[in-house]
Amino acid sequence: MWTIIFTVLISFGIALILGLMLGIFQRVFFVPVDEKVAKIRACLSGGNCGGCGFAGCDDFAKAVAEGRAEPNGCTAGGPSCAKAIGEVLGVTVEAQAKVSILACHGTKECAKDRGTYNGLKSCAAAKISINGTKMCSFGCIGFGDCVKSCTFDAIKMGDNGLPVIDYKKCTGCSKCVSVCPNKLLNLIPAESKGAFALCSNRSTDKPSIIKKCKSGCIKCGKCERSCTFGALKLVNGVPVIDYTKCTSCGECVTGCPTKVLVLLENVK
Repeated sequence: MWTIIFTVLISFGIALILGLMLGIFQRVFFVPVDEKVAKIRACLSGGNCGGCGFAGCDDFAKAVAEGRAEPNGCTAGGPSCAKAIGEVLGVTVEAQAKVSILACHGTKECAKDRGTYNGLKSCAAAKISINGTKMCSFGCIGFGDCVKSCTFDAIKMGDNGLPVIDYKKCTGCSKCVSVCPNKLLNLIPAESKGAFALCSNRSTDKPSIIKKCKSGCIKCGKCERSCTFGALKLVNGVPVIDYTKCTSCGECVTGCPTKVLVLLENVK
């Protein structure tokens, strides 16, 4: 009986001593938290997506408070987040909501496979090992690295073999942009209007393009010739739009023989 009591008392004494030591250590090594950092952190999305270029929300909040990062750097939070951070800092901050868009419409029915791929089911791995699984090396490989990278569940792989973006969920954090080995995902302002090219094939071998992908840009130049506003030019074989000139008239869209061009307002 006394052995049990003695053991309990010793255990209690050890626990009390350890507790006192922890309390002392906490006071000795205490690092005060900057109130400004805490307030900025509370404004952020909390996704820790890394779209700001920092390790996470805590790191970004500290960088903003110290003047090492711009207050509108949280792309996931968008304009409302930037405004809230501006109120904490006592400055006016402007930000533009952005979303990701895929510059490829080479579905599995249109873009031919090279053969059977038995490697790691990763776009990055397939790109490094055999320059992609499709005959068109510029197109979407289709293993969904972008889907895995999205912390907001805004991307799913469609039945056609291409990623489908849910624009109600997309925050423009750019994680999918950074992981795509063929650089097919682009960040654009959420309110963008005008033509957009759904093909990134920069090949100069025009006859082979349509053989590899039925929906590829064949570099016919009809879109450029049809634009009366001078808003569209073929750059490295890909239609590039000057949105300061584009009026969304749709002439280039209706004239494209392989339907590469679309109006952004009809996509998002």
